[in-house]
Amino acid sequence: MGISTYPLNSTAPPSLKLAVAAGLPKSLPPVVKPDAIPEKKLQPGPPQLNEAQLLEISKLKSRDTELRQHEQAHLSASAGVDVSNASFTYQRGPNGVNYAVSGDVRIDTSAELKPEDRLVQAAMISDVALAPPEPTPTDRAVAAKAQQMAQQARIEIMQQGVGANIRQSGQSRQENHAPESNNPASGRIDTFA
Repeated sequence: MGISTYPLNSTAPPSLKLAVAAGLPKSLPPVVKPDAIPEKKLQPGPPQLNEAQLLEISKLKSRDTELRQHEQAHLSASAGVDVSNASFTYQRGPNGVNYAVSGDVRIDTSAELKPEDRLVQAAMISDVALAPPEPTPTDRAVAAKAQQMAQQARIEIMQQGVGANIRQSGQSRQENHAPESNNPASGRIDTFA
């Protein structure tokens, strides 16, 4: 360590005067006076939040997390079903951060398929709607619509089956009552006892 050649009452910077006086090295950073800092560098810290605001932020964070998990459950169960990405509505908290306060995933419930395919689609839609651990009333309404869709598909399948059975039955009767030209015994009644 060297000793400075500046006298203590010279024009040396204050930090250097302190270093010399204390016998410290001259490489210490200079001391900056508070009035020498430009005002634009003095930014206020985050606003002080009161207890009510902190409680509101806690509730918003909790709701945001719950919503994102809920919509993710719908998306995770959506294999084979036409769904939109999750969309959210946000609310700005007292801290300036946006939190999700509502959300949805849109599920296609159109019935432009054959009844057999609609029956399968309805079951998948119901599974997607009821996938979260706590389905909302809207989720339950979508599941109910899917059940109606499935019921209608079952009715159509039965009607097609009955129609096919009637057509088959009619063809069978005609075949049983038509005379067989290749059979020489056709048209005769045997009366052997």
